[in-house]
Amino acid sequence: MDQKRKRILVVDRSEQIRKLLTETLDEAGFDVVEASSGEDALHEITGCPADMIIGDLDLPGLSGVELIHQIRSREGNRFVPIIMLTVEDAVASREQGKAAGISGWLVKPFRPENVLSIVDLISK
Repeated sequence: MDQKRKRILVVDRSEQIRKLLTETLDEAGFDVVEASSGEDALHEITGCPADMIIGDLDLPGLSGVELIHQIRSREGNRFVPIIMLTVEDAVASREQGKAAGISGWLVKPFRPENVLSIVDLISK
């Protein structure tokens, strides 16, 4: 019996980062959907929710923290794991993300194996 592949939404303004994450996650057996802004991310999860979201803190338009608040306020998304992937490593930013409801934090630049480790840890 085939198990359903988990769907991960990758949200980042950088096409290069999205491509690297998509390739890494796809090779690990995940279905990946990409968005380049917070607004695009909300559109992508409307009607077809993600099992996990990996997003940047610094997004055009709707910020990463605002995006988290929007996602958490939607029915069925309250407990979706959200990993912030960002160049920002300040304690204040981490606290802001934690207060918004993130599940994990990765700092750019990153190694693909680190992404897979945290995805594996959080998805259990």
